[in-house]
Amino acid sequence: MQTFKYGILGCGMMGGEHIRNIALLENAEVAAIYEPNAEMRAEAHATAPGAALPESEDDLIAMPELDAILIASPNHCHAAQLEKICAARSDLAILVEKPLFTDPADAAKVAALKAAHKAPIWVAMEYRYMPPIAAFLEQLEVSTGGTKMLTIREHRFPFLEKVGDWNRFNSKTGGTLVEKCCHFFDLMRLALGSDPVRVMASAGQAVNHLDEAYDGVVPDIWDSGYVIVDFANGARAMLELCMFAEGARYQEEISAVGPAGKIEVFVPGPGRFWPEHLGAPPVARLVESPRSPMGPKEHEIPVDPTLLEVGDHNGSTFYQHQRFVAAVQGQGDVEVSLEDGSWAVRIGQAAQQSAATGAAVTL
Repeated sequence: MQTFKYGILGCGMMGGEHIRNIALLENAEVAAIYEPNAEMRAEAHATAPGAALPESEDDLIAMPELDAILIASPNHCHAAQLEKICAARSDLAILVEKPLFTDPADAAKVAALKAAHKAPIWVAMEYRYMPPIAAFLEQLEVSTGGTKMLTIREHRFPFLEKVGDWNRFNSKTGGTLVEKCCHFFDLMRLALGSDPVRVMASAGQAVNHLDEAYDGVVPDIWDSGYVIVDFANGARAMLELCMFAEGARYQEEISAVGPAGKIEVFVPGPGRFWPEHLGAPPVARLVESPRSPMGPKEHEIPVDPTLLEVGDHNGSTFYQHQRFVAAVQGQGDVEVSLEDGSWAVRIGQAAQQSAATGAAVTL
């Protein structure tokens, strides 16, 4: 079988995780990397020494041997780079990191690309593919009898340092409820099988980055909040985010409740942050709690240690790439569409607006 060749556009922290996971795929390789930062470029090339290093975005896009381009640049670059690739190479598959866009004005432009681009475009929503969350989604309907309430809690570490400190400012990230939380809004739509109609939020910058300054400007990125989302099918969902809670045993806790019962999943954060003196990092747990007969049933959902070593997302990046390659090769469907990516951003932007104004936002 012919080797599937990736070009990578932007290769910071997340780009490096993609490279390490692509290396584990059968018949796939990183053939080229464009990264303008010299330090990040050298680090990426050390991980993928066989990759070419084109001089510009245009040079990367023009490489005829590529099967797909992965966009893993800072958030505010995604929409323009997606447009550029689509304009130049309608035959080239694209995997674009979240969020799909940060400027509301880009929503219509991005939506128009679907009809014009022949090759698959897949939005990278890694959380769908974490083994514990995938197990949760698989059992959801049976365990709840139809979800009426969905709650997602993320208690985690602050934003990490990134090249140029772009993730410290709303203007480049789209705001925390877009940058960080679009994953969770995507999960809400997927789990509930419905689109949102109203968003209410309370959020802000309570603790993190207040003592930092970049060119004399203090970061304005939020670190905590609550978001409530009403869906067209009558279900309700809530997100609770805290980014100064890295001492927690689990990073994500998701619960769903319906007339038949409740199901929960508890997902640990990156193993590299787990204190060595506490022993082995925790293993994800899935708990089903039927109403009748009463009695919780608990299952551990282990993740392949090899996958835990090469990324911070519980193996999801690897499984996402497997499915993406299959879709490009005609052996599966695009599972995260431009529409999915756009909805995730729209909910996040509505949440940002609601928290800023104190008013609910209708979608």
